[in-house]
Amino acid sequence: MLIPQTSTSLIHTLRLRRQELANLIDFPAILWSGSNSPRNFPANPFPFRASSHFLYFAGLPLSNAAIRLEAGKLELFIDDPSPSSALWHGEMPTREEIAQKIGADVAGPMAELESWVEDAATIAIQDAATWTQQTQLLNRWILPQSPPEGIDLELAKAIVTIRLTHDQAALTELRKAAAVTVEAHKAGMAATPQAKVEAEVRAAMEGVIIAHNMTTSYNSIVTVHGEVLHNEQYHHLLQPGDLLLADVGAETQMGWAGDVTRTWPVSGKFSSTQRDIYNVVLAAHDACIAKIHPGVEYGDIHLLAATVIAEGLVELGILQGNPQDLVEIDAHALFFPHGIGHLLGLDVHDLEDLGDLAGYEEGRERSDRFGLGYLRLNRPLRPGMLVTIEPGFYQVPAILNDPNLRSKYQNIVNWQRLSEFADVRGIRIEDDVLVTTEGSEVLTAALPNSASAVEDLVN
Repeated sequence: MLIPQTSTSLIHTLRLRRQELANLIDFPAILWSGSNSPRNFPANPFPFRASSHFLYFAGLPLSNAAIRLEAGKLELFIDDPSPSSALWHGEMPTREEIAQKIGADVAGPMAELESWVEDAATIAIQDAATWTQQTQLLNRWILPQSPPEGIDLELAKAIVTIRLTHDQAALTELRKAAAVTVEAHKAGMAATPQAKVEAEVRAAMEGVIIAHNMTTSYNSIVTVHGEVLHNEQYHHLLQPGDLLLADVGAETQMGWAGDVTRTWPVSGKFSSTQRDIYNVVLAAHDACIAKIHPGVEYGDIHLLAATVIAEGLVELGILQGNPQDLVEIDAHALFFPHGIGHLLGLDVHDLEDLGDLAGYEEGRERSDRFGLGYLRLNRPLRPGMLVTIEPGFYQVPAILNDPNLRSKYQNIVNWQRLSEFADVRGIRIEDDVLVTTEGSEVLTAALPNSASAVEDLVN
């Protein structure tokens, strides 16, 4: 169990977060960190990642721990390391040492938690062993991926209220993640001319992240098949004429995430058709970032991206009609089926373990429209929010060959003209954007995104 160094300022921040929670709820909350999941046998576990809700208030990636929060106070429950653990893991900090690092008011072994669960709310955790413990101790169903109820729902809403915007300690971590993410992408571009398969580029990118003692904030996407939105295969050959889409982000020791996508030509030179589509996506990216201000609806930013993409595709002769009308009938979603982005923080899709509770303003529900159904965030923007902006263009066979969609849009898409862009499987351009009091700040601006600059980085 690695315990990063904490500081007086972090302890102060943690206490402010706990007090903010206390101002919103009048009942105790218990948050579990989670446990190591074994990979076939106990001594070979999967990499451990503490629950983000636990991390937010406890500040350290502890395993097999729980915290009880009430009236701004924190009680830590964790067992002292066994005597034999020193043989395998070295000297481990004691419970009291950990408690001091996070500013806990009380600390005790996990067995004592059972006496403190009455009337406590919680958030369901993802690993099965800890979820079972939660359910048994609290004597009620708390299901991951299901909307919480009762006091658990009240707790979830309070945590959403606090975590939707980031304090300075969080932003410090997020800037670190962004900076390392930028360097990883530069390394990936530089490694491409010598690489034979996608895995070699992935290795160069993740090597930078590991060298900074960080991990990836999600499974890296490094693929010549950019039309597969979450492609996690890395065995394809890199061929001249291919585009390589890399969606890779770093995560700090404290769990804060970066999330960036760039698309570049394997040869170091975009073809004319690739550059045309790339510039359409970039125009949508830039227009959306320019629109980010407090009070602006994130849904409107998504519709702006859709409109700019529709305009560009009309100019290229791929779509036919008025761009605004095309967006109304979701024609853009043939090529841009996902949302414009999401919240970013302690998770790459921050707070999405709570479903749409965080992403959607109260009273709003997901649309069933083809062009809006995958929108992850539907709220007015507020200073301190960190969001991604990630428009794209994809030729997804399952969409473009769907008989119903072909029939619906048969007079909207110039299929012959589209065939001339066969060398564009998928393009996405993504940056991390902080909403400020006066507009926005792109935390990943140090990574160029113009077609020419990207070519220069590859070459």
